[in-house]
Amino acid sequence: MNLSRRKFFALAGTSAAGAVLLSPLEAFYAKPSIAAGPYGNLVADPNGVLDLPAGFTYRRLSETGQTMTDGYRVPGGHDGMGAFADASGNTVLIRNHELAPTSSNGLSAPSTRKYNTNARGGCTKLVVSPTRTLVSHRGVLAGTIRNCAGGPTPSGSWLTCEETFETNNTKRHGYVFEVPSSATGFVTPVPLTAMGRFNHEAAAVDPNTGYVYMTEDRGDGLFYRFIPNQRTNLSAGGTLSALRITGSSGINTATGFPKNTARTVDWVTIANPDPSTDTVRTEGFNKGAARFSGGEGIFYGGGYVYFTCKSGGSSGDGQIWRYSPANNTVELYIEPNNSGVLDNPDNIVVVPNRDIFLCEDGDGTDFILGVTPSGSLYKFARNALNTSELAGVCFSPDGQTMFVNMQTPGITFAIWGPW
Repeated sequence: MNLSRRKFFALAGTSAAGAVLLSPLEAFYAKPSIAAGPYGNLVADPNGVLDLPAGFTYRRLSETGQTMTDGYRVPGGHDGMGAFADASGNTVLIRNHELAPTSSNGLSAPSTRKYNTNARGGCTKLVVSPTRTLVSHRGVLAGTIRNCAGGPTPSGSWLTCEETFETNNTKRHGYVFEVPSSATGFVTPVPLTAMGRFNHEAAAVDPNTGYVYMTEDRGDGLFYRFIPNQRTNLSAGGTLSALRITGSSGINTATGFPKNTARTVDWVTIANPDPSTDTVRTEGFNKGAARFSGGEGIFYGGGYVYFTCKSGGSSGDGQIWRYSPANNTVELYIEPNNSGVLDNPDNIVVVPNRDIFLCEDGDGTDFILGVTPSGSLYKFARNALNTSELAGVCFSPDGQTMFVNMQTPGITFAIWGPW
């Protein structure tokens, strides 16, 4: 998202292990800075690009303006990203480009392969070797608008989300598109209209059911669930619904919501998921769905669907939520109401047997933050180059390499070290 997602947790005080614990949350709400995490303090990068803990290394893989393998230039606006394995042992990255039709560094493609010939956003594919070298990069989806975040599917595809609701060149926008990680060139763009037309931000798939959960980047946005008619064929349609909190019909969760309390939910069906005017969230709210303030990143892991709201809380600095599909409950996980603790959190990834990592998009210095399984919070990386957001954090299938984007000037990094 092209707004602000910066400081996630800048907390002071330490536990015996030298980190701040999530429980009880009230113990750290007012603390202005965070102690070193499990990987130690950040070390200043002599090149002034990306500060990391001692022992960690980064490589710049693909940057705006470079010539790609298909002959086109790397577009700008690097944002959400997913990682997949290929048959050769490489990591495949599908990378979003959050670009408007007026963007000067858009994704070029043959007109016949574009969803909208006026639009300049889309997705590129990077193939990275086990030694973290770039094998190839190319365009794979073109002619879309403001591809912000998205999410991987268990079948090895990437759901890319348009953060817009506009009609351009007679083409409706505001959809989810699916890009197979096996794509060898530009795919035919097919809007998944049954998944809704609204300001999509990100998507997460529950591997146990195939249900897709989605966030909406608006101050009065909703939290959505899509049940596909065919689990591995999202284009076959399905049912879109929005989360309603039992006993709190039509609640605004931005302020006054109890923390660390699991609330039972049900779901209201969206009768018109593909409207001509921006009414999906209005329809859901009128049926009792809960409002979430600025829905951003979302990821399934450890039995929960974690999602961020960049402007939630009485201070407007952000919240972290988690939904339990097994229990059908939602919980406000973190709400510091302190910009020094949490300031517009965005992309999120849950790494099996490791930590949760989040990208920040605030108004100053941006970090990647880690949250350990025990609830310790720490800074893992710092954008030392500029105040651009970090985005698209994900991991190689073997868990040994982190990949992340710096949206401006548009750089994709590989990061590795003593995990």
